[in-house]
Amino acid sequence: MTQPDKFSVYTDARIHYWTEFARCLNRWSGSRRYYQSRLAAFYALSIPPGMRVLEVGCGQGDLLAAVRPAYGVGVDFCPAAVEGARSRHPDLRFAEADAHTFELGETFDYILCSDLMNDVWDVQRVLAGIERHCHAETRVILNVYSRMWELPRRAAEFVGLAKPLLRQNWLAPDDIANLLHLGDFELIRRSSEILWPFEIPLLSRLANRYLVRLPPFRWFALANVFVARARPRQVETEPVVTVVVAARNEEGNVPQIFDRIPKMGAGTELIFVEGGSRDDTWGAIEREMKRRPEVNARLFRQPGTGKGDAVREGFRHASGELLMILDADLTVAPEDLPRFYEAWRSGKAEFVNGVRLVYPMEEQAMRFFNQVGNKFFSLAFTWLLGQSIKDTLCGTKVLSRGHYEMIAANRGYFGKLDPFGDFDLIFGAARFNLRIVDMPVRYGERVHGETNIRRWSHGLLLLRMVAMAMRKIKFV
Repeated sequence: MTQPDKFSVYTDARIHYWTEFARCLNRWSGSRRYYQSRLAAFYALSIPPGMRVLEVGCGQGDLLAAVRPAYGVGVDFCPAAVEGARSRHPDLRFAEADAHTFELGETFDYILCSDLMNDVWDVQRVLAGIERHCHAETRVILNVYSRMWELPRRAAEFVGLAKPLLRQNWLAPDDIANLLHLGDFELIRRSSEILWPFEIPLLSRLANRYLVRLPPFRWFALANVFVARARPRQVETEPVVTVVVAARNEEGNVPQIFDRIPKMGAGTELIFVEGGSRDDTWGAIEREMKRRPEVNARLFRQPGTGKGDAVREGFRHASGELLMILDADLTVAPEDLPRFYEAWRSGKAEFVNGVRLVYPMEEQAMRFFNQVGNKFFSLAFTWLLGQSIKDTLCGTKVLSRGHYEMIAANRGYFGKLDPFGDFDLIFGAARFNLRIVDMPVRYGERVHGETNIRRWSHGLLLLRMVAMAMRKIKFV
């Protein structure tokens, strides 16, 4: 039998299998309900509402509906499944098509593949079809059964708790990572989900929210989940860049900021947000703006308190497509901003995070205990968020307006605990799987004014941020 013939036989057998499954859905849905609800919770946490979402191998369409898309499309090769999906979710679009060959002629913000790759003939071919439906910022999220559960699955089938599966691709995590690489995808993060797939009060919560995140328990998880994006591409058009400077008691640094801000992209906009200074910071900015009319600079009063409030006010008035934050104390050199710009424009990074802990610092730049605390928190947040976050409180950060607006629209999930503004952005970027890249910078001494950081009280606040990340991102 030729390879095309084998593929046809393989496909026909699976269409028959899933048709029978759809006809007996009530018989098997009870044992699968808790498992599917846990997966749906993970996907809903990772995808903002109102996106363009495609699910490949959508079955009855319940997962697609759970992520609340503005425009949702599901494809499945089983006519009975597509018919059921259309009946259950009439507000979504469903098409009968094979995952190996489907062609919709459009792109999506998110593409989902749940428990699909274990069952297809050619994973690489399926990923090639998915890649055709990606734009530059598309996220592909997929989960596969862990090989650790092959024997338990067979035992469940033997005693009648699960419908016997046809022969499966039991793929190890490294197999999926390699196939994503071959398919021109960049893996952003992966995780282990669902240690216990049945609902038992207290035990299910303990196993699936906490133990599954920790070794050695995570090695026995049922589902391996992967988040990837299409291979990075350079942004074709030069954007206008907005640099936001939160300025409080920084009168002496204002002239240097104007002197040293570089020109970037299609133009650089400089926005100052003054935060109730005791010195004449407001007057110093006004004087420099009058003296340098060639600089595109604007000045606003901060409506609330804290750096985070000032940055949000600056972003609200920004006209640029690329948003940057620069601390007014100039401990991070403005001359480094073009490197942040190039990392973003190249496509290598979607959220560029400054890091002060790589190069040696100037002698008085950071106190010893501050350095120790920063290094501790960098390890903690890297583990909690699933991407490298080597310095959480470096004030220099860069992201696009579109990504900022997505984070801001979903800010309520984390509450209003963060006065710095750093965690508001970092947590949002991690939750929605932006590609975070650390950018090492040399950290200098403050020349004018005094630091606004209060070591011990802010250290306690950082511990509260760790607790929040544990509750809202890691152990959910």
